[in-house]
Amino acid sequence: MKCALVTGGSRGIGRAICYKMAEMGYYVLVNYKANIHEADKTLAQIKQNGGDGELLRFDVADKDDINQILGTWIETSTDKYIEILVNNAGIKDDVLMMWMKDEQWSNVIKTSLDGFFYVTRLVINSMLLKKYGRIINVVSLSGLKGLPGQVNYSAAKAGVIGATKALAQEVGRRGITVNAVAPGFIKTDMTEGLDEKELRSIIPVKRFGTPEEVAHAVAFLASTEAAYITGEILSVNGGLYS
Repeated sequence: MKCALVTGGSRGIGRAICYKMAEMGYYVLVNYKANIHEADKTLAQIKQNGGDGELLRFDVADKDDINQILGTWIETSTDKYIEILVNNAGIKDDVLMMWMKDEQWSNVIKTSLDGFFYVTRLVINSMLLKKYGRIINVVSLSGLKGLPGQVNYSAAKAGVIGATKALAQEVGRRGITVNAVAPGFIKTDMTEGLDEKELRSIIPVKRFGTPEEVAHAVAFLASTEAAYITGEILSVNGGLYS
């Protein structure tokens, strides 16, 4: 059974991606860290829409947790394999660098950059054996442009962008593509505190994006038709920056 693993899949962009992967016929592994209520809602909606999947609870910032939970799933689920990996999990903890605490730096870096490394390293082995796979990393406008107050988040996402380009060159000949999508301002709980009315004025299309629009971009990169696209960063930002 072909599976799609979506980290941080319980809410927002991750939830929309889970729905899209299910629509594409994949058995969806919905990763979440703590919010079982939202994760259950995501899985329930997948099944209501005619899809199937299961929950995988592990913290992408904790390599031991990843190895124990995801590693065990890979070893024991002999009838399933992960064909699509979407590294979506991320957190932000915004503050000017002069006031940034050690844990604000390390927590953000661990979740996005370390999470990408430890999850992908586990999953990519079966892709190499199958000589096929799709890895899509959800990065950010911050990782491309840099945003004040987000030195930690910008550094984490920029690191994933660099890793995306490097890994694409390592595994391309084995039928595996590695790409990223870089959302701008998207209507999720991560942007709830922002002044949308003010920010709309600097966005060429004059609105925030939706999680579903990001999910469509991920679905394209996850498709067989995108086989000749790898090492690319697709911006989904309404023309704000590219």
